[in-house]
Amino acid sequence: MPTVEVGDLADGDFLLDVREDDEWQAGHAEGALHIPISDFVARYGELTEAAPQDGRVNVICRSGGRSAQVAMYLNQQGVDAVNVAGGMQDWAAKGRPVVNTEGQPGFVL
Repeated sequence: MPTVEVGDLADGDFLLDVREDDEWQAGHAEGALHIPISDFVARYGELTEAAPQDGRVNVICRSGGRSAQVAMYLNQQGVDAVNVAGGMQDWAAKGRPVVNTEGQPGFVL
């Protein structure tokens, strides 16, 4: 499974968050696209519309398990996708900003 470390992501890299709604509402990376893994196949079109045409999709969840499944699925569909190692837990631990749905400081649930 292709992976990327949080520290290797640049500001503006495309990020797909596959956590569930309550996790997203508590805290997420600003600018990420949110499609919960439970809705992913039904909402796949949202990703194809939002993702950069020739860019990489960096998939993130809480710790890396769910995002690895989605990244694997995307790779099977011919999408350049990687799993973000350590997920949002590592994102927050590395001091990357986490915001809630109101745009205020959030936390990883």
